[in-house]
Amino acid sequence: MAFPKKKLQGLVAATITPMTENGEINFSVIGQYVDYLVKEQGVKNIFVNGTTGEGLSLSISERRQVAEEWVTKGKDKLDQVVIHVGALSLKESQELAQHAAEIGADGIAVIAPFFLKPWTKDILINFLKEVAAAAPALPFYYYHIPALTGVKIRAEELLDGIQDKIPTFRGLKFSDTDLLDFGQCVDQNRQQQFAFLFGVDEQLLSALVMGATGAVGSFVSRDLSTLWSN
Repeated sequence: MAFPKKKLQGLVAATITPMTENGEINFSVIGQYVDYLVKEQGVKNIFVNGTTGEGLSLSISERRQVAEEWVTKGKDKLDQVVIHVGALSLKESQELAQHAAEIGADGIAVIAPFFLKPWTKDILINFLKEVAAAAPALPFYYYHIPALTGVKIRAEELLDGIQDKIPTFRGLKFSDTDLLDFGQCVDQNRQQQFAFLFGVDEQLLSALVMGATGAVGSFVSRDLSTLWSN
């Protein structure tokens, strides 16, 4: 699959994973969810199996099924479906990345492994590189969320020279309150045309001033989507 012609930007809905009262995934409502986002909120990009979607609380089989359902139901309706494929196991992340490519997803994202944590930039990049290589035709995004992973490697440091190691790298989902780090990411990488997607809803306006090209969050509305309509 070729890279999408359109850069990932604007509002990206961090989708929840709908559940039944018995804790089973309610696949039957995902089609309605797609229609709601597109028709009621004007949002056509989604981020699946992330924090809001409780992806790391699902089994690998469930994550695959959820990803496939969103891609299927979003066909010809959504612009881009990005699947979060991060896991503690490198092999599981690679399996999910390969699956995302097979089902026709538009990109993959990965958080840092958070049990046996990478303690240097090089170790983290090596992990990300191996996952990205499992889906070489898909844009790759790093999901920076240190409050949950405990990995304190600054995003600005990680981005320095990252495309030399990960050619498919296309952007960052920045879910942290360190606006200095975010601003340095933007300022030092303007020539690369990366997607700088901010993930803390409460600080979005500040991030926009600093150069955010989009937002991934659970608060989405048609009014906000007009910020990037041009």
